Amino acid sequence: MGIIGSIIIGGLAGWFAAMFMKSDTGVILNIILGIVGAAVAGFIFGLVGVSFSGIFGYLIAGFVGAVILIALGRKVF
Repeated sequence: MGIIGSIIIGGLAGWFAAMFMKSDTGVILNIILGIVGAAVAGFIFGLVGVSFSGIFGYLIAGFVGAVILIALGRKVF
């Protein structure tokens, strides 16, 4: 997946996570949460042997990772 595709999928994943967690994040933070969240979730799921592929897989991984990051952010701040 290219950079533009990663940004779009990351933005969607971050936006879905922000709606799910009822968070007041902006568009840029949603994109960052989705992209970083996909990396975090990919690492965590890789430890247990689960891998994602394709657009839908990246969307799920980004969503799960962004939810984890939002929850951690709420605990810290």
